[in-house]
Amino acid sequence: MHFSPGPGRYTWRVSLFRSASVVSLFTLASRITGLARELLIAAMFGASALTDAFNVAFRIPNLFRRLFAEGAFSQAFVPVLAASRAQQGNDATRLLIDRAATLLFWALLITSALGVAAAPWLVWVMASGLKQSADGMEAAVVMTRWMFPYIAFMSLVALAAGILNTWKKFAVPAATPVLLNVAVIGAAYFGAPLFQSSGWPPIYALAAGVMLGGALQLGVQLPALWRLGLLPRIGFSLGACREALQDPGTQRILKLMAPALLGVSVAQISLLINTQVASHLAPGSVSWLSYADRLMEFPTALLGVALGVVLMPQLAAAKATEDAARYSAMLDWGLRIVVLLALPCAVALLVFAKPLVSVLYHYGAFTVQDVTQTTAALMGYGFGLLGLVAIKVLAPGYYASQDVRTPVKIAVVVLLLTQLLNLVLVPLLAHAGLALAIGLGALVNAAWLWVGLRRQGRYQPSAGWGRFLAQVCLASTLLGLALWWVSGHWDWTGMQQTPWQRVGLMAGVLALSALGYFATLHGVGLKLRALLRR
Repeated sequence: MHFSPGPGRYTWRVSLFRSASVVSLFTLASRITGLARELLIAAMFGASALTDAFNVAFRIPNLFRRLFAEGAFSQAFVPVLAASRAQQGNDATRLLIDRAATLLFWALLITSALGVAAAPWLVWVMASGLKQSADGMEAAVVMTRWMFPYIAFMSLVALAAGILNTWKKFAVPAATPVLLNVAVIGAAYFGAPLFQSSGWPPIYALAAGVMLGGALQLGVQLPALWRLGLLPRIGFSLGACREALQDPGTQRILKLMAPALLGVSVAQISLLINTQVASHLAPGSVSWLSYADRLMEFPTALLGVALGVVLMPQLAAAKATEDAARYSAMLDWGLRIVVLLALPCAVALLVFAKPLVSVLYHYGAFTVQDVTQTTAALMGYGFGLLGLVAIKVLAPGYYASQDVRTPVKIAVVVLLLTQLLNLVLVPLLAHAGLALAIGLGALVNAAWLWVGLRRQGRYQPSAGWGRFLAQVCLASTLLGLALWWVSGHWDWTGMQQTPWQRVGLMAGVLALSALGYFATLHGVGLKLRALLRR
């Protein structure tokens, strides 16, 4: 199926590209500050039982945040919000926002109170292996209690972000994660010595920084909503809750949340199982996976998250107006961008992982052993990068049509497949086997989502995919060969005493590699500007 580049389609494609670029730019800032956060934590605390405790404690509220906020709630809220605005207008949509915010507020209040009380049980369920170190288990429980209310901040941030994105105000939601990283960096640098002098474990300062970061993120969203006249009015009475529950829009959100909650739960159950398994492996395994995951967030967030955030409300609007051609064309454009940028990133992570880990993490308490183990995990994740990013584009193709059940069914089967892979890979590769199982599962998940969209007729690939794939694969192969040679030519871990030299060397290698990749694409006839605006 081929779509002619009419004026309307040209306009929305340029608009999508610009919006995705804005989100990617701020997401890059978020990931850079997030990496700086991890580098500081790695240098100050290394990979130990206490860093495992912090990572476990931080994952617990994040797990619930993904269930209530970025996961089930957002997947149900944004399509209903976009459809309401397109079909019923702004006044009805503002009322929907007020009632959805009321229900979310009370659910979060109750969940936060229960989470603080149940912290010991939650830590045991997440990582019972921490009991290998008495200090590690105790620290995880304390930090979980400190950080659990973070879920309330971030769920309200997700509500605000869904509203702003629907009104095509992408900058503020994309920029706010920077504040969490800045808060944790400040807490680690300035707060850790204060905690130590007061007799508290210094790593507890990180938990305080997380809570400060959550408050700051919510704080900067509220003025943006107020300027649009969309600041939610939360009802604090039982009558307001009753009205919210009886509203058709909130009922639709709750109806969609049920299967979405199951789908997101599948992903979080997989994370919980992997964390539990890692906690029983060598001390530091949870942290090695966490450090590798931080590097994976660069391509997954810059590409997948940015495209998903921008596409979701636009796809929902196209569905509401029954513009099937535009719906399919947006998915096609998103998938081409994924292949163009995610495939070379995946190749780089597979052949250039050790230099990346060495240059970014190998300082202070982070040892050569830590470099080796984190590299193994990063390569496992990298194998499935293309799938991880593609899911962020393919899943909105279902959610925007308010079809949550199909991705859920796929996710359940992929969870079972991932755990079967763990049984085979973990005995062979230890913690790296967990990462590889996630990568392989993501590839299966993405392929299944793609096939489903094709069979349902929601997506019809436009002409030229065969030539496009051949061009990208050739350029990625040449990129991989160059990075493989560079990876073995220098002793990246041996240059620890000359950090700026190896930072400059890595930056130069990556810059030249990127230039070479795009030059190859140009040489084989791929018109990048036409692709971005097609």
